[in-house]
Amino acid sequence: QVQLVESGGGLVHSGGSLRLSCAASGKVISYYAMGWYRQAPGKQRELVADISGGGNINYADSVKGRFTISRDNAKNTMYLQMNNLKPEDTAVYFCNAASPISQVEYWGQGTLVTVSE
Repeated sequence: QVQLVESGGGLVHSGGSLRLSCAASGKVISYYAMGWYRQAPGKQRELVADISGGGNINYADSVKGRFTISRDNAKNTMYLQMNNLKPEDTAVYFCNAASPISQVEYWGQGTLVTVSE
């Protein structure tokens, strides 16, 4: 089992920055595919960015150039640096990890990001 705990959410003004962290425990996740998802009120959960075990990265078009995903395998932690935040970025952000062998997915409990005008 993998436990994921997100942190770093909060309230920020438009144009501000936040850094989210996702700390994993239970297993070494160096080779796990990991990603950040978000869910805004009344909307479906959507992919924000993901990073493979080999370091390949994808971003949603809406965050390209503003968000940066990274991982520190030595700390079993993934990050999401969010710059130039916009009100439409307001959502609960979830961390996801997927085993490269079993394909089992794990989710964190989410952290709320609120961007005011």
